Amino acid sequence: MPQKTKRTPMMEQYMNIKEQYPDAFLFYRLGDFYELFYEDAEQVAQLLELTLTSRNKNAEEPIPMCGVPHHAAQGYIDTLVEKGYKVAICEQMEDPKEAKGMVKREVVQLVTPGTITNAKGIEAKANNFLTAIVYEEGLGYGFAYTDLSTGELKVTSLPDAESVLNECASLQTKEMVLGTAIPETLTKQLSARLNLMFSYQETSLENAELSYISQPLSLELEKQVVQKLLTYISETQKRSLAHLQQAVVYEPTHYLKLDHYSKFNLELDRSIRTGKKYGTLLWLLDETKTAMGGRLLKQWLDRPLIQEAEILARQNMVQSLLDAFFERADLQEALKKVYDLERLAGRVAFGSVNGRDLIQLKTSLQMVPRIRELLEGIDQGEWQSVLAQLDPVEDIVLVIDQAINEEPPLSVTEGDVIKTGYNTQLDTYRDAMLNGKKWLAELEARERQRTGIKNLKVGFNRVFGYYIEISKGNLHLLKEDTHYDRKQTLTNAERFITDELKEIETLILEAEEKSKELEYQLFVQVREVVKQGIQRLQRLAKGIASLDVLQSFATVSEKYQYIRPTLTKETHELCLKEGRHPVVEKVMGYQQYVPNSVQMNQDTTILLITGPNMSGKSTYMRQLALTVIMAQMGCFVPAEEATLPIFDHIFTRIGASDDLIAGQSTFMVEMMEANEALRHATPDSLILFDEIGRGTATYDGMALAQGIIEYLHEQVQAKTLFSTHYHELTQLEDTLTGLKNIHVGAMEKEGEVVFLHKMMEGPADKSYGIHVAKLAGLPNNLLQRADDILTMLEQNQKINLTDCQATEQLKESQDLPKPAVSVGEEDSGQLSLFSEIDPVSEEIISELKELNLLDMTPMDALNTLYALQKRL
Repeated sequence: MPQKTKRTPMMEQYMNIKEQYPDAFLFYRLGDFYELFYEDAEQVAQLLELTLTSRNKNAEEPIPMCGVPHHAAQGYIDTLVEKGYKVAICEQMEDPKEAKGMVKREVVQLVTPGTITNAKGIEAKANNFLTAIVYEEGLGYGFAYTDLSTGELKVTSLPDAESVLNECASLQTKEMVLGTAIPETLTKQLSARLNLMFSYQETSLENAELSYISQPLSLELEKQVVQKLLTYISETQKRSLAHLQQAVVYEPTHYLKLDHYSKFNLELDRSIRTGKKYGTLLWLLDETKTAMGGRLLKQWLDRPLIQEAEILARQNMVQSLLDAFFERADLQEALKKVYDLERLAGRVAFGSVNGRDLIQLKTSLQMVPRIRELLEGIDQGEWQSVLAQLDPVEDIVLVIDQAINEEPPLSVTEGDVIKTGYNTQLDTYRDAMLNGKKWLAELEARERQRTGIKNLKVGFNRVFGYYIEISKGNLHLLKEDTHYDRKQTLTNAERFITDELKEIETLILEAEEKSKELEYQLFVQVREVVKQGIQRLQRLAKGIASLDVLQSFATVSEKYQYIRPTLTKETHELCLKEGRHPVVEKVMGYQQYVPNSVQMNQDTTILLITGPNMSGKSTYMRQLALTVIMAQMGCFVPAEEATLPIFDHIFTRIGASDDLIAGQSTFMVEMMEANEALRHATPDSLILFDEIGRGTATYDGMALAQGIIEYLHEQVQAKTLFSTHYHELTQLEDTLTGLKNIHVGAMEKEGEVVFLHKMMEGPADKSYGIHVAKLAGLPNNLLQRADDILTMLEQNQKINLTDCQATEQLKESQDLPKPAVSVGEEDSGQLSLFSEIDPVSEEIISELKELNLLDMTPMDALNTLYALQKRL
């Protein structure tokens, strides 16, 4: 009969520890396994596809259980964390052989999505940022982030929730540490849009290590958020934070600002279609040779510069590398041999570094003198700041070279890590082991000769130790006076021990055990020496990363024939001669891509772009934005000539998209993105608006589009590219002095349209929408009918889709349903274009004429239009 489950002392210990980590899976160490129980076991077994067993199977309520081998646990932990879970690692804190009663256990680390540090758990060229925010009414948000694997820590103050959202989206953070006073609306937005994991930290610790990290901070809000972040890290990681660098204050307004909408629309580092790096500006620019350089490139892409002197300094370095082809090629070869210094330093601080990591560190440092030599050969004063960071750290190279074997094992506790000759005592133990093995070989040969048993062998077993093994078929050859003591019986053999073998066994095992203990102590000493140089290693890593990104710029600029742009801080002249979209050009090839110029003098603020769909309007707009970003990163740009202002902010509204998770339609997203630009743009900003107003009724859309154009022209005066299908808007060139019409050329030949993909002055004559529909493969009968309707519309004729001819045309197509209403009739959503004007309509038109749109905000205009439409 099943018995009711009683909690054993071990299960009591498990439950007490689990209560401290209710939101994490507890990996509880039992011998060579990590075990999970109860709900943890059931969930993890499903997530990792493990076999679910049970403890106390015969009890009335068996305890669900599953486990993973401790030596393979890291892969399972990484998988769980990647799925968005936390894992608490509970270790045995004493040797079970020496423990009295229950073995003491405690959690040694809490692994979360924001605290992964091992190389396999994160991409080499990607940061894994953990963020934190605090909030105080009237002061705004304190915002801090760190990458535990590299040690960088940055902090700022942000005015509003939208700024927090932008920063989090830019960092692609997976976990955020919160206090209690955070507005619920913000956490809902962050959760819905970014799918963040929230971790709560109520208390803040203070100690010397944490005080040092926050020492440069002066604002109380920034101190609070850094303390909150560091406390969370300290309590979850339970280890040294020596590699964390002092907090660096940054100000988002000191860089070219791009909100998360713009970064998404421009596909800077993630493709809209696939979510991958391929097909993005980051993909194009990434010719880096080191993981550090790859991460820094992403950071430069997120935060282009706005200070002219800093941009020019980068341009000068890129130019010097372009002028030194052979030196650049040698630099690239040297950089390929440099491992990830930042993350190696982090593993040293965390105590997770092994012998192979130290050899990688040594190999990397040995390349620094060669890199310095090559850089000094091309330096004409441009590279002094980078050269000052390239410290070879020769003392660390010497220690590693003297102590660590060239090909050490992964484990640091099983021996063979330290070189022979490094420590006298270790060499003594090794001699004893070597001689012991030699004695064993001699003993085996001697016993074979004495007994006449040719297959007698001396072996070793971890449980039973050393033994002499004789097959059962040869046991009769043993003489009675042989001093063999039986030790173990096997199916086909017997194992024996002798006094001489016992002595050798004691000598060898003592030497092996003491040798491993001493080796580990020596390894820890070497690790501590390296740990003292962490700050020097991090400074070196910054210099190597900067050099790597700049050589990547030079390589890309040479490969794709980019030119150095001229920056105009004082004027607002913009001249891009024969510019190209860098990513599209790479995909299509240089010969196939049609370049286009962008010309906006000091007084021109708006280019109104018309032309057919699929002709390249959106590509033209993105091309300018990407060129600006590349220029302000310090890279050369795809054009024959380029004179560019230094922009402070880029706003985009390109493509149709909705935000269903946040409950927002395509048109609402369109209006929100437009509103962001209208509210925050300055004369130094760049605005790209593609088809504003298309998401609503024709008159609404056209009115909004014109209102926005006039507001941009009169109030904002930022450089703006505005594409539209509302050809009526092209007449604004006659009244707005800063607006200029341009269009994408198209040529009609024998009823077929050829898009030239070339920008020309003046407005487009038509949209060619039906021709695009033809390219999409719509039925010919439908296309013919649409062409007839278009002709009648252009002649201002009232159309009735139910006339006989129309009905017969539609019936001929198998793909189309029978029409139910006429285009000329009113429905509840939109006015007929050609119905007669009634008195109410005349009254509304009169009110519309009297509206002063220039004094209205876009939202006021939208509300007014909505009210008028309801009255109609």
